[in-house]
Amino acid sequence: MSDAVLGFYEGLAEEYHLLFANWAQSVERQGAALDALLRRCGAPPPRRVLDCACGIGTQALGLAARGYNVHATDLSPAAVARAEREARAMNVTLTTGVADMRTLDTQVAGLFPVVLAFDNAVPHLLTDEDLDAAARAMAAKLTPGGLLALSIRDYDTLVAQQPRFTSERVLDAPEGRRILFQLWDWSADGRMYTVHQFILRPEGSGWQTTEHTGVYRALHRVELERALTRAGLMDTRWYLPEETGFYQPILTARRP
Repeated sequence: MSDAVLGFYEGLAEEYHLLFANWAQSVERQGAALDALLRRCGAPPPRRVLDCACGIGTQALGLAARGYNVHATDLSPAAVARAEREARAMNVTLTTGVADMRTLDTQVAGLFPVVLAFDNAVPHLLTDEDLDAAARAMAAKLTPGGLLALSIRDYDTLVAQQPRFTSERVLDAPEGRRILFQLWDWSADGRMYTVHQFILRPEGSGWQTTEHTGVYRALHRVELERALTRAGLMDTRWYLPEETGFYQPILTARRP
């Protein structure tokens, strides 16, 4: 799991912002949505937050800008380095580290009132063993009564549909024109799928194409709930996009 996921995000780190029409605005918008959710859950700033799947900082930067004390970690050193760069450019303060979400308990010091893993990061855990290890490690980093919040794609719907082609977009943005689309190759049992993310940009009289490949588990909501329960967490609750303004379903749970 680690090598494949690491390669995916190492390769994507310098292009990740191109997946958004305006990444800076997405940082602002997602930060606002998550701030509202954390306040609703009784965890307003300046609460300490561990974002253990920070990528280039889409959520971590948005929350830090709103007064949260954010420690941002990721499996990918390139993504973490990019998050550090973006924090300096945005004049936002956060701390960072490289860590695997399955071993946060040994790689990250201290406890946090809030632990986050957003942007469909958890479905990279392809086996129950890896999923349980990550759930236990995230739970171990929570203070008593602390909140865990995760976001995933709506697999309860996607498994039935098994889309093969998705996210076709043509963007004209400050970084230049680009075309984005994904091909999804599903396993025979519909439990896993491989995403091929294509980014096309004009180059001379033609187009430059880059492709990034990642493998995901089509994780049903009940499977994720059960993993958190096995890790000793309680009070699981789903928040849907129409309720939060965030683009994916969010699952929260608490440490007793």
